[in-house]
Amino acid sequence: MYYKKDMFKGNKITLMGLGLLGRGVGDAEFFAREGAEVLVTDLKNKNELKESLNKLKKYKNIKYRLGKHDLRDFENRDFILKAAGVPLDSPFINHARLKGIPIIMSTALFALLAPAKIVGITGTRGKTTVTNMLFEILKAANKGKKRKVYIGGNVQGVSTLALLPKIKYGDMAVLELDSWQLEGFGDLKISPSVAIFTTFMPDHLNYYKNDLNLYFKDKLNIFKFQKREHIAIAGEQVCSLPTSFTSRFPVHTKFVSERALPKSIKLKIPGTHNIYNAALAYTAAHKMGVSNSHIVNALNRFKGVPGRLEKLGLVNGITIYNDTTSTTPQALTCALEALGGRRKLVLIAGGYDKGISLKELKEPIRKYCKAIHLLSGTGSDRLLKDKTVSKIKTIKHQDLESAVKGSLKDAVKGDVILFSPGFASFGMFKNEYDRGEQFNKIISKMKKSRH
Repeated sequence: MYYKKDMFKGNKITLMGLGLLGRGVGDAEFFAREGAEVLVTDLKNKNELKESLNKLKKYKNIKYRLGKHDLRDFENRDFILKAAGVPLDSPFINHARLKGIPIIMSTALFALLAPAKIVGITGTRGKTTVTNMLFEILKAANKGKKRKVYIGGNVQGVSTLALLPKIKYGDMAVLELDSWQLEGFGDLKISPSVAIFTTFMPDHLNYYKNDLNLYFKDKLNIFKFQKREHIAIAGEQVCSLPTSFTSRFPVHTKFVSERALPKSIKLKIPGTHNIYNAALAYTAAHKMGVSNSHIVNALNRFKGVPGRLEKLGLVNGITIYNDTTSTTPQALTCALEALGGRRKLVLIAGGYDKGISLKELKEPIRKYCKAIHLLSGTGSDRLLKDKTVSKIKTIKHQDLESAVKGSLKDAVKGDVILFSPGFASFGMFKNEYDRGEQFNKIISKMKKSRH
């Protein structure tokens, strides 16, 4: 069954979780245009959601329940559209299920209805970069052809569902899929026909109540419902997991290491982890029948993704990197190893603790950091408490601008300032994108003041 215009006309839909990233707004707008009766419910209040609500003002068929949820909104509906991150044990979702109401997630619904080849990428780390690499490869390979290539899924500001009216038979959709979105794929019993699993590490343990198996179970939906003729690729790091995890992969899974990347590819972005990412994108494109020249040229041109070891330029001869999407200790470790080398870095880190082990941070911090400036938060408190940052100059700050100014005092010409938090952004920022944008604005202002 493929999407047809007005197929949701007259449907009563509860959209649970509007949020501020733009995806919820796009979903609400899509159903409103379809002629559905939409009820948006969110725990955030009217003031907190002002930016999102302003974009939906013109739709008279959208009603709101803000600042709370109400069980009545989960009854007598055609389905509930559940936002990513809504708790697994939500009493409102359970109530809807008891009433026999389907629970659907946006990106999974898109994948079910789109008349396109679905390419899905997941993983604790690397999924965004691999998604963008593969998108650029496929876009270049299809340039001048009728087939179009779209990017969606876990992409800031993009409602994948809203792409449905544009998609034509034979098009491609490259989707970055987090574990929450893949939970929706599991509910609909579907998997992408091309699937890549980059890495698997502890993350979102607060959501999964410290059960790593539950987290893996959602991730595994990337492969679970594939057919034998489909493409399944897993990175070498995933291959090294205990057999209790890897035994659940389909028999046609191909495992890929960074050694799969040809030497003719010279990446513009730093880090061995990006060689690994490029090897996954290269292998997937090759298996999809893309010519070697298109793959090599696209990867050689690839400039990276904003907020992921993004080079912002120089301030007083000091090189600045924005790695705001580093929300785990593993991500911070990768950043330190990518930029450290023989240099000593001035690190800006810290934020909200997700309960992940900090053990692996001690050695790279000792090896690569000359000073650390911490943002306030429970993660920063734990870094200080367990002495992960002991014997290195460490200063805690109440705001980001103070941390940036402090780091510039500790850096000299030729040094690198790395903004790689290693923790979530809750509390001080709306999300990690807001965190990165604020950092960019501070650096931009400092550049201008020095001219």
